[in-house]
Amino acid sequence: MKNEITREMTIEEIFSTFPQKSQKIAQEMSNAGLHCVGCGAATWETLETGMLSHGYAEEEIAKLLKRLNAILVEEVNLSTISMTPKAVQKYQEILEDEGKLGWGLRFEDKAAGCSGFEYVLDYSEKAEPDDTVFVSEGLEIHVNNDFVERLMGSVIDFVDGLNGSGFKITNPNVKGSCGCGKSQSY
Repeated sequence: MKNEITREMTIEEIFSTFPQKSQKIAQEMSNAGLHCVGCGAATWETLETGMLSHGYAEEEIAKLLKRLNAILVEEVNLSTISMTPKAVQKYQEILEDEGKLGWGLRFEDKAAGCSGFEYVLDYSEKAEPDDTVFVSEGLEIHVNNDFVERLMGSVIDFVDGLNGSGFKITNPNVKGSCGCGKSQSY
């Protein structure tokens, strides 16, 4: 099994080889201006060919490869579900705007999308009796016990990019994902 992303890999091969990191990889590619993530050409076109055909220079390919491979070596804490400081800050801003300061975050997934499941984030005034409560950066994350096993180790981040902003989840339990990184399978 490969342990790094190379310029010779197809977009499809990148996502199928590293599904547990697919959401972050897709966001990094989009941030770099490579908007063909999820398009039909990705099934056969290499990362290098895709970037060169879109006018990117060798130096830009090397920089993207460095950032993509840095994602692969990021450590994951498999004993909790957490949020990055940026995600907590953004969620707190949303709670304030909605008049819900002090509420937690409900995190789960549901059957949907082309790969089987999509993540669901919602407001949670208080934990339910059948929830496990995780605390990250002072914020409670409420997860129904039925979802804990497949969501354990997930990191919720907030990213700003050329294709929009939003909360992005990295889940080490994912076995496959769609090319756009919006749905996953376990």
